[in-house]
Amino acid sequence: MKEGYVIRDQSLPHFLTATIVDWVDAFSRKAYRDCVVECLDFCIKNKGMVLYSYVIMSNHIHLIVQSKDEKLSDLIRDFKKFTSKTILEKIQTEPESRREWMLERFKLATESHSRNKNFQFWQLGNHAEEIYSEKFMWSKIDYIHFNPVRAGIVSNPQDYIYSSASNYVDGKGIVEVEIVQIPVVNVLKSSSFVKYTRYE
Repeated sequence: MKEGYVIRDQSLPHFLTATIVDWVDAFSRKAYRDCVVECLDFCIKNKGMVLYSYVIMSNHIHLIVQSKDEKLSDLIRDFKKFTSKTILEKIQTEPESRREWMLERFKLATESHSRNKNFQFWQLGNHAEEIYSEKFMWSKIDYIHFNPVRAGIVSNPQDYIYSSASNYVDGKGIVEVEIVQIPVVNVLKSSSFVKYTRYE
């Protein structure tokens, strides 16, 4: 079944969501989160990926991403294929107390289609939304960065390691991103935290 959110203009940045089959909390494990980080880094350096913002949650990831080669669909397909293969290999070969249960979920997901033969890690589709304005871009960046806050993991977005919030606040993070210029911003600093206060 073809989903409603389709990447029509391959040259433009898009907000994308990739969700693990059955919302399995695979990314509660650092080893699997690091696979995503390594693949993002590789795609940025070797595949023409321009990454503006991201977050890795326990069972899904959000990205704002663009392709320098104007082949965004191919880029995302390859990213999901590689991360899926790498993570599934780790689940099967490294210590994992949930191995049998996870593989059963990933195996069942293949029965509804013929794309994957053995296991399916990512749900089909990316819920792609074209970034059509600066305001929409910033609404999605904020949405991404505040995911861990809404989930009760951290109090401040920049304290969550597996997102680009610290890139925007502190100028550094575990993945290099293309910083989107903030239209109007006042950066408040204290000894314990840094936060954005945006004026409308």
